[in-house]
Amino acid sequence: MLKAVLFDLDNTLLDWSGFIRETWETSEAKRLRRVMDYFHGEGATQTDEATFLVEYQQRTHLAWQQAFVNLHAPNVGRVLVEAAAAAGVPSRLLNPRRCLEAYDWGAVDGTVIFPEVPEVLTILNEAGIRIGIVTNAYQPMWMRDIEIDAFGLLDFFPTCRISAADVGYLKPHPEIFRAALECVGARPEETVFVGDDLEADIAGSQAAGMHAVLRTAARQGNPNTGATPDGVIQSLHDLLLLLDTWFAGWRGETA
Repeated sequence: MLKAVLFDLDNTLLDWSGFIRETWETSEAKRLRRVMDYFHGEGATQTDEATFLVEYQQRTHLAWQQAFVNLHAPNVGRVLVEAAAAAGVPSRLLNPRRCLEAYDWGAVDGTVIFPEVPEVLTILNEAGIRIGIVTNAYQPMWMRDIEIDAFGLLDFFPTCRISAADVGYLKPHPEIFRAALECVGARPEETVFVGDDLEADIAGSQAAGMHAVLRTAARQGNPNTGATPDGVIQSLHDLLLLLDTWFAGWRGETA
């Protein structure tokens, strides 16, 4: 019996094919400047902005380098606080949540949802299937919720939205999949995971006992991992056909 479908976020529900790195760098500089404005507004006038920017970039790079080895998830709030401390910001201002609020995250320029996503999520919801998001984001989920809401998807996922930054581990670590299964209240054999990365999404969810579906419309992730997905799709419409094959009758009265 099918009870739940879990989705990766980026390049599975959100299409990043229009993303331009130069635009990201410009936007990131503006976000970091807003954090500096917050520090200055709170009286930290001696803070070295250049040191803060360099420390942030270096610590972000190092955090991701280490994460790919030990699967301990980076957290942008932690990085901001550590960079600020290194730049001389008083300890009273080193509050991750307040720094992130000043950072003022939003939908990333160049990203859109894949056009079929609302229709397919509606079909799953109407069939009583529990759905959730599991992302390797280094932003806490409340920040990614801003994007999801901007694209009109938040109401589809009222209870299960999981960011690696909150759990503390990146996919394919088993802990983040355990947390997701607990969140949707389903056993692995009752759950399908859909993602675009062969190692993080496919190998990780299969190791947790789930059916794993690779979305190929975007990048292929890590092509050398050796993982073989249980199904391959180019659109979420194709997912529905796979579910029909694996879980006959899952649509119920919506068939």
